[in-house]
Amino acid sequence: MPDLLELKPSVLDLNLPDVEIRIKRFIRTYIENAGAKGIVLGMSGGIDSNTIAALSAGAIGGDKVLGLMLPERETYDSKDVEDAKVVADKFGIQTQVCDITPALEGIYKSIPIFDPTDRLCKGNIKARTRMVYIYYHANKLNKIVCGSSDKSETMMGYFTKWGDVASDIAPIMDLYKTQVRKLAEHIGIPTELAIKPSTPALWPNQSAEGELGIKYDILDLILFGIERFMATKEIAKQLGVEETLVEGVKRRWLGVEHKRRMPLTPKLEYRTVGTDFRLPHSTY
Repeated sequence: MPDLLELKPSVLDLNLPDVEIRIKRFIRTYIENAGAKGIVLGMSGGIDSNTIAALSAGAIGGDKVLGLMLPERETYDSKDVEDAKVVADKFGIQTQVCDITPALEGIYKSIPIFDPTDRLCKGNIKARTRMVYIYYHANKLNKIVCGSSDKSETMMGYFTKWGDVASDIAPIMDLYKTQVRKLAEHIGIPTELAIKPSTPALWPNQSAEGELGIKYDILDLILFGIERFMATKEIAKQLGVEETLVEGVKRRWLGVEHKRRMPLTPKLEYRTVGTDFRLPHSTY
């Protein structure tokens, strides 16, 4: 029975060598089948993008991986750039710094109803602008965009739709944040970078755990229990947290399902794109 599952940190343990091999094989196979020349990804200096960059380099060679660093004036932190360069240098990854400040300021000025005090809308512009740069490089260089979204943030909808989650492949989207941190250390990411607090860097001093209102250590176990159909009461009891916390996580997970799906379309024809007309990668 699902409720008999014991929620403790060890349930998130992975066979790290096996996971590493499978992810690298996934990346390499996709690139080969697509006939692409490599990978482009945004390198923010955070744990997810650093891990994806290292895995990509291990899969196809660092010389075929381009890490774009996309700073902008409002949230610029030289430490983030330094952290990204540490990983790029260690794994032989090609890098390019693009200051997106002029582009952002042009967009802000061109929107008649732009409100500089609306932090969320402004932050979403930043996330989507970053993807413009990343996809331009991918198009121009015949490379594939590799996303760095993890399972915790994807389940919680903690991303910008058509922004930071936009990608052609998302190799770590089935790993919770705490699992990504362990995998990062396993593949050689320095410990101080593996445990670095997460932030989307859409506004100054932004903290992922602060906005989610919960530590990833607890969040991941709650999500693990939800994924396995455990009852709210049992999850709360085992983790020693309030049922309202678990219910809040569950409500958010269900409430942001629209962010994880293709645009909704009515069923009008024999097969509908994104619903029952989905093809395995090997057929194209």
